[in-house]
Amino acid sequence: MNLLHLRLSGKMLILLCSFLYAQVTFAQDDVSSTAKVQSIFDSYIQFRHQNQVDLALETLNEAAEIAESNEDAKLLLDTYHQYARIFLEEGDRETAIFYWDRASILLKDLSYPFGEAFHKYLEAALRFDEGNYFQSLKLLEESRTLSNNRNLGNNILLLEGYIFTNIEKYEDAATNLNALIVNSDDKERPYLATKANLQLAQISISLDDLEDAIIHGKAALELSQKHKFSKESKIANQLLSVIYEKTGNFNESLFYKKNLEKIKDSIFNIEKVKLENKTADRIRFDHQMNEINKLTAKNEELSESKNRSEITAILTSAFLTIISLLAVSLFRNNQIKLKTNDLLYTKNKELELARDAAVSAMEAKTNFLSTVTHELRTPLYAVTGLTHLLLEENPSNHQKEHLKSLKFSGDYLLNFINDILQINKIDADKLEPLNIEFKLQKVLTDVVDSLQQNANENSTSLILDYDPNIPSQLLGDPIKLSQIFMNLVGNALKFTKNGKVEVIAKLLRKEEEEVKLYFEVKDNGIGISEEQQKNIFDSFEQGSVQINREYGGTGLGLTIVKSLLGLFDSKIHLESELGHGSSFFFEMDLRCDSEALQSVAFELDPEEFDFKGLHVLVVEDNKINQVITKKMLNKKEITCDIANNGNEAIDLAKANTYDAILMDIHMPGISGEEATRQIRKFDEEIPIIALTAISLDDSLDNFYQAGCNDVVTKPFKPEVFYQKIGQNIFKKKTEGLV
Repeated sequence: MNLLHLRLSGKMLILLCSFLYAQVTFAQDDVSSTAKVQSIFDSYIQFRHQNQVDLALETLNEAAEIAESNEDAKLLLDTYHQYARIFLEEGDRETAIFYWDRASILLKDLSYPFGEAFHKYLEAALRFDEGNYFQSLKLLEESRTLSNNRNLGNNILLLEGYIFTNIEKYEDAATNLNALIVNSDDKERPYLATKANLQLAQISISLDDLEDAIIHGKAALELSQKHKFSKESKIANQLLSVIYEKTGNFNESLFYKKNLEKIKDSIFNIEKVKLENKTADRIRFDHQMNEINKLTAKNEELSESKNRSEITAILTSAFLTIISLLAVSLFRNNQIKLKTNDLLYTKNKELELARDAAVSAMEAKTNFLSTVTHELRTPLYAVTGLTHLLLEENPSNHQKEHLKSLKFSGDYLLNFINDILQINKIDADKLEPLNIEFKLQKVLTDVVDSLQQNANENSTSLILDYDPNIPSQLLGDPIKLSQIFMNLVGNALKFTKNGKVEVIAKLLRKEEEEVKLYFEVKDNGIGISEEQQKNIFDSFEQGSVQINREYGGTGLGLTIVKSLLGLFDSKIHLESELGHGSSFFFEMDLRCDSEALQSVAFELDPEEFDFKGLHVLVVEDNKINQVITKKMLNKKEITCDIANNGNEAIDLAKANTYDAILMDIHMPGISGEEATRQIRKFDEEIPIIALTAISLDDSLDNFYQAGCNDVVTKPFKPEVFYQKIGQNIFKKKTEGLV
């Protein structure tokens, strides 16, 4: 028994050793195969960079043969992707799509994130080749999320750089391309840097920065010559020739033109093109024949099996006949589908181009309006400010009439500019609601008080019906709420003479810290017809030309109301009858501060401000604005120092003591925001009031975050200007006393 046991143990040991030997041998073969494939792809990358297309295709063909013999679907997919890439780079779009389609079929049965990511990248390259830039950007973003491969990520950056250049987003393009110049790609570092320098040179030419273009052009030429990137060397010489011709340096231009001719003669000759085309045609033909041979082998196998019996032959014949008839029918249907798809593709492309054009036009309109309204505010500040000062200096009666007309025109123009800027910000999605503590009753009372003069001029009573059950302290955006009611009440007063306008605020529901409020502005004025109600909330719409001529206005007020309420997820409603008045109403959800419900804040009235003896710092770069602001302050016996820029403001604030700082935001050098941040580092108490002609890119939140206590927009009304100064200076003092 012991002898038998020893013999069995010996056999098992031999079998185990044989199995382990086989596993080790298999692993060695696998490592050897992987190393060979990697070597092939490294050679392919080098040939592709050096524009040796025929050799690049030969190496890819070798990789494809290994993939097929090893039945390695992932390797075959990678090979097809590189075929598609190189044919697309050589301008053979049809063949590129042929290989991309074959890769698509392989991907259906594979779980291969990198393969999916590269497939998306190639699809983006195809869309870019069509000129469909926005869809290409979307596909590149999808590709980036599928794989974190460094080489693929760098190629995505390069393609995005090309797209951003074509849609004239030069800053975004430069960001991507500068990152590629210093890339650490282990496969294509010099090639990517060369491509990036060439594209930066092109951008610099577009921006007429010829010095920068020369720097990038020479950098690209140096890299391409060092690494034998023949195509890129040709492009670099061509660019430098054009750039030097633009600068008037014709000797240098001629030098690079001669270099260009040498490159064309030595590298880009007819025989090379013929050889590359011949190689490409042969490989494409071999692949197509390979597919045909596979189908033929399957057909022969089927033919052998059907000779086994006559019954099988007859059934097969009948089956093939039926299949043939179905194939003819399917072929016809397919032709119809292809024509339909072609038509749909054409229409879709037209729609995409139209959409791209519309987006570009919208951006251009937004930027234009933002620039125009911002630039108009500075001279308008001079007009309104000087008019106010002249009216304060006891002009004669005939001068007073002219000055009042000038003031009215300035105020009208200011309101119009504000409306345009507001609509522009809404269209550009630049508005976001604030969430700060405020008193609703004060907001509505201020609106009613400010429009009381308009009501008196029309012999109209303006009434506020405020529900006392509404919590005194709410959280929300009092500025936008004030704008909503200024527009609604202003509209009601405009179209109501010898009548009544009511502003109603009611509490509908209160649950813990959530409240639902009902607001209504109703009048008994001229009313709105059913036909006019359909488009009354559209921009520049006032019902009719006659109404516009009789009552004036821009027709933007209700558009602004509708858009602002949309920020609060609320909707404006209208009930009106021609000749019997109108009612605009809406509901709004707000939060209340339960801890502050019973608190009563101490507030100052404008009449209580005693400005005499105050000393402030005015930070303003515009000389005219300096004079006007100084005179307005002197009217209230306020003295001031002037800082011409942000740096002067910081120095003066350190060296002197001021009651407040009036800070312009847009200045050369450091901005008002940055100057405020610097001042806050050594003085956290002094009131800083931002004076700014707000543009599209400005945000009130940014001003407050920088350290500003309040904001006054230029051109401002004098009473608002004095009110803000008084509130911020005396609020500090009264808080100290309390």
